[in-house]
Order: sequence, then structure tokens, then C-alpha cells
Amino acid sequence: MTTNQFLRDLGKHGSSETVYNPYRNRNTRRNLGLYLEYMLSRSGHRVLLVGEAPGHKGCAITGIPFTSGAVFQRFDHPLLVALKDRIHLPKVAAENTATMVWEYLSGKGVTPLFWNSFPFHPHKPGEPDSNRPPTPGEISVGSGFLEQIAALYCPETIAAIGKQGLKGLQQAFPKESPVCIRHPSNGGKRAFIAGMDDIF
Repeated sequence: MTTNQFLRDLGKHGSSETVYNPYRNRNTRRNLGLYLEYMLSRSGHRVLLVGEAPGHKGCAITGIPFTSGAVFQRFDHPLLVALKDRIHLPKVAAENTATMVWEYLSGKGVTPLFWNSFPFHPHKPGEPDSNRPPTPGEISVGSGFLEQIAALYCPETIAAIGKQGLKGLQQAFPKESPVCIRHPSNGGKRAFIAGMDDIF
């Protein structure tokens, strides 16, 4: 499995009235490729953090999990600085989760690789600008991509962010006992910071 093969596999997945695949767009797929290229070139302890699914204001636009257009403009983390003039953004939006994640990481000298249990954007029927949790079937689809990203990146530490991230890891790696970090949304920011501190 190569990065290009992984990107091609992502791009083949269809969209529907309840799922949008941002990776069918060549520019978005290229954004993800630049992100993976950057992460695969880094040395040091490798950490894979797995969340739920792309949100309509964040990864569904950027193609890069746990980011939004706004974080590329606001924060000076080395990864964001390295990519912001190279990626294509059709629009810039702010997403709360992405903002809280990069507020934390900007004060640290670490860069985990982010992925999602379901790599496509799940939304309500006919409402592409909405978010919904992925179904068990969608997480099952996502587990194959999760296995591929782990094989590409070879992380030494894998952890979930939120319950849906944990479900994805449990399905993809049933023999493992992954750590679950509290998702920062809905009042979970303090517990999220504590969980990230434990990992890093």
C-alpha cells in the first residue's frame, strides 16, 4: 500500500444523499496527500489519533482530519505553516473542534497524525451542511481505511478521540485496547487536554 493507492481508494467511494465524499475532488485529495507526505517525513515517536468523521465546516472542506480553513490562518504550528500556502481551500470556515485541537497543539512540540473512524462526511438527508454520527455500517466501511492508514504510518501509539473514534479502533484492531481521550466538544475541553497530556 502506497500513499497514492490509499488516495485513489478514498476517491473511488461514492457519495449519497446522506454521505459526502470530499476525496472525489482532486484538490481535496491533493490536500490530504500533502498532509500525509508531511507526516510521513517526520521523525520521532509516531502517534495516531482517531476521531469520528469529517465535519461540514472542517475536514469536509480541507480534506485533512481535525482541521478547518480558519486554523491554517490563525495558528503558527509548524504543520499548518508548512501546508497553508500549498493546499487548496474553496472556502474558509471555523470549526470548534479543530480550533480547540490546534490551540492545544500550538503550545506543544508534537504533531500526531489524525484520522477518522469514517473518512467521509455523514450528514442528514438532503442537508449537506449538517453533521450526524456515522452508523455502525459506516464505521465498518471506515475500518478498512483505518487499517490502511495505520499500515502506511506505522504508529507506535494509537488512541481514540471520543466514543465514535473508539468504536472505529475497536473494529479495525479488535485485539488492541486503545486509550480513549474525551472529545473536546460539549464541555469536554478540560478532559480532552488532560487526555492529550497523558499521551504526550
